[in-house]
Amino acid sequence: MDGAGVSGYRTLSVIVPVYNERTTVAEAVRRIRQVDVPLELEIVVVDDGSTDGTRQVLATLEDSTVRVLAHARNRGKGAAVRTGLAAARGDLVLIQDADLEYDPADWPKLLDPLLRGKARVVYGSRFTGERKNMLPLHWVGNRFLVLITNVLYASTLSDMETCSKVFDRRVLAGLPLESDRFEIEPELTAKVLRRGYRIYEVPISYAGREVAQGKKITWHDGFGALWALLKYRVTPLPPPPPEAAVLTDR
Repeated sequence: MDGAGVSGYRTLSVIVPVYNERTTVAEAVRRIRQVDVPLELEIVVVDDGSTDGTRQVLATLEDSTVRVLAHARNRGKGAAVRTGLAAARGDLVLIQDADLEYDPADWPKLLDPLLRGKARVVYGSRFTGERKNMLPLHWVGNRFLVLITNVLYASTLSDMETCSKVFDRRVLAGLPLESDRFEIEPELTAKVLRRGYRIYEVPISYAGREVAQGKKITWHDGFGALWALLKYRVTPLPPPPPEAAVLTDR
């Protein structure tokens, strides 16, 4: 298959936000490197002020494919994603966590609708594929938040909080992102939907961690996500730049 497919895409930038993942980040990068995709690969790892030795591990992984950026202090996942987006050069942008909950082997499924010109934004849904069950409170919170998303934004998503997202770079052009913490997920979803893009979902596998294994998001973050969904429903958005406007799905 031609690397550009029918869509013209040639480069995939993978943004990997990392905070205190010393025990998993090397394996995550190894899995990322193993994935066979018909695109040139750029890996942008953003160390968000880790204090557990993650930065020393990352120093051994950096090469011509892997770029490591670092925050001097912990600022939150949203800040790390925004730093990665500012540095990424690819036609497509994929966000991949370093905690091994999401498997890079699912990338071909995520990329297929984009490469065939069927979508501009693709989410991997944890609720339509095989998975290790979530903690009950997280499951309930996710179902509630996706219901609110669908009501507020007239969408039919099954998994708004998924950390497996791929975007045509032009969709993100001129999209003002401001979240520093886990609210980056609802902010991205809200603003993409408000710009008129439909989100294509594909099933992915999911192996959820527990708090004792290093899971960082808590039930408190659900309130932040709810507030973000309400806030970005009414916050004015600037008009998209010309290169983004021509992609609108409406």
